[in-house]
Amino acid sequence: MKFRLSGPFEVVTDDGRVHAPRAPKVSRLLAVLALQPRTPVAVGTLVRELWGDDPPAGAPRTLQTHVYHARRMLADLPCPPGRPLLVTDSPGYRLDVDDADVDARVFELLVRRAQGERDAQLLDAASHHVTQALNLWRGPLLSNLPVGAVLAGRTVCLEELRIRALELRVEIGAARGRSRHMLPDLRALVEEYPLHEWFHGQLIQALHQVGRRAEALRAYRNLYAVLRSELGLEPSAELRRLHAEILGQAPATEQRRTAREAA
Repeated sequence: MKFRLSGPFEVVTDDGRVHAPRAPKVSRLLAVLALQPRTPVAVGTLVRELWGDDPPAGAPRTLQTHVYHARRMLADLPCPPGRPLLVTDSPGYRLDVDDADVDARVFELLVRRAQGERDAQLLDAASHHVTQALNLWRGPLLSNLPVGAVLAGRTVCLEELRIRALELRVEIGAARGRSRHMLPDLRALVEEYPLHEWFHGQLIQALHQVGRRAEALRAYRNLYAVLRSELGLEPSAELRRLHAEILGQAPATEQRRTAREAA
């Protein structure tokens, strides 16, 4: 049985059937447990996720009811006989599944593996594993649920890890000398993350490396305009130096145009 947390929350049975639990609190309970497979999660953590920092007096007992319904739901799905998945384990409950059964956990492990391979200059392996990780990403974590504080915190962490995976893919592509091939992805990343200066910088650098100076200068002007209008900032010193380098190689008409637009 697999638990999908990337995108809508779903449970996939061993025969490939997809089950989307209808009860939001049961889904959130299972999601918290799935993010820490084979590890007990305290009752207090689960109560905080389901009711926030000011839970009703009967919250622990109501939690037991949600656990009961979660167990009933899991028992109704095809799974290995004689193996309860949701077990009581002090100080709370444990979901008895492997990391490989939870897409978010597989995603984390693949990104960290790819990072280690990138650091060791094993670029083909790193590219393979970061691609596998990004292919698992179906959308924002638990997009069909109104999450509480515990899951919201985990969502932020995984979103940051996805950005790191995207950065890693760009780094690997650059290290393999694939600047031209990366341009469509870099343009898409700039559109998706308009305030992420590093993605802009990689696009500008890639355009410069393949001799498309005019486009590189336009990409810099776009970054400059976005940062000024949204944050009141200018590009970093590193990007200003890159801009000056590109500008120094550009025709005089392009230099004058850039100077006017940046003024």
